[in-house]
Amino acid sequence: MSTPGIGADQREGKSGGAAVSFRKIGDGAANVVVKEPGRFFALCLDTARATFQWPFQWREFIQQAWFIVSVTVVPTMLVAIPFGGVLSLQVGGLIRQLGAQSYTGATAVVAIVREASPLVTSLLVAGAAGSAMCADIGSRKIREEIDAMEVLGINPLHRLVVPRMLACAFVALFLNGLVSVVGLLGGYFFNVMLQGGTPGAYLASFNAIAQLPDLLQAEFKAFVFGITAGLVAAYKGLNAKGGPKGVGDAVNQTVVITFMLLFLENFLISTLYFQFVPSKGM
Repeated sequence: MSTPGIGADQREGKSGGAAVSFRKIGDGAANVVVKEPGRFFALCLDTARATFQWPFQWREFIQQAWFIVSVTVVPTMLVAIPFGGVLSLQVGGLIRQLGAQSYTGATAVVAIVREASPLVTSLLVAGAAGSAMCADIGSRKIREEIDAMEVLGINPLHRLVVPRMLACAFVALFLNGLVSVVGLLGGYFFNVMLQGGTPGAYLASFNAIAQLPDLLQAEFKAFVFGITAGLVAAYKGLNAKGGPKGVGDAVNQTVVITFMLLFLENFLISTLYFQFVPSKGM
């Protein structure tokens, strides 16, 4: 003899558990798709408004810019040399098969200056500087320093976020030029020393395909990438919770999200550039 209601209760419990699971999944999807982008967009607007508030935090800006330079210059050079060498070897081999050895320098300039330099710069700024910035702001958050600043009437965005964001963008401009120069020198060495290329042909073909708008586009990319890295690091740092583990999770999320946004922005900017700026004919 079965007890009435037991089977029904079990079925209701199972259906209720499934409903709770689906609700959690729906809340998580809504948080990723709607809430988090909305909060980040609100932070971007508030930071843009705080950028024009006076006085500007020059001391914080200089300190952060020097810190970013100190942690990114040497890795940037070390990454740019093999990057330019690999591009030179790959492009040089392909061009030799096509019988256009005299345009090795031109293709290296286009590949390094137009695409490689901004990406290398942005990845290093996001990986080295962005993670450190997120850890700094996140540690201030869990120590309740951010709340103390708000109680004292100090805007954390104006005091902490704006100088760091502009420092990232400012340093990214110079790092992009450094990557371009070092990458071209590395490509020159590998092409001339290893592939038997002609130094004069490598240097003389620099402006055969490349043009000044290519460099300007690369500098614009680096500037935008620097701002993106600073904003994502600030957003994740200001929303860190759960103690030191939460700060570590925020740092990891900063690097991953920044890389994804940088590749998306690179695709959009490159697409618009090719649509509105005609290529230089040979």
